[in-house]
Amino acid sequence: MDDDRVIMARARMHLVPAVLALANPPWQRDVWLDPEMFEDLEYVIHTLFDDFCDAEHPERYLGIGLRSEEEVALLRELDRALTVAEDQAPGGSDAEMLRVEGWAEVVAVAGRLAQVMVGNDLGEILALHEARGAAEA
Repeated sequence: MDDDRVIMARARMHLVPAVLALANPPWQRDVWLDPEMFEDLEYVIHTLFDDFCDAEHPERYLGIGLRSEEEVALLRELDRALTVAEDQAPGGSDAEMLRVEGWAEVVAVAGRLAQVMVGNDLGEILALHEARGAAEA
């Protein structure tokens, strides 16, 4: 595996689950609101904005953690939805965020982004499998 694929795989290992968490309200209630769990909204935000990407400027991560322009556009849209929800939750707690009107848009955009990311990852896996098969033939 070349270096670029390793870098992409390492970033995706964190980005895709973070996006999936934002798209899954039952997970949010069961995990983020449980004080004994390690994951909360702050953890997900750090993953998307600080640790493995910059959702405010996602174009810089195309080819590093993001596979397509569509992912870039959806991550930018997710950033906007999160900003609206944060403005509606002045206390900023996870419980408050999950109750604001704008949270439904966060979940919807994250769901679209998750679908695109998983589809792109499956396409990459298929391409690697086909390339391996062609090399062995």
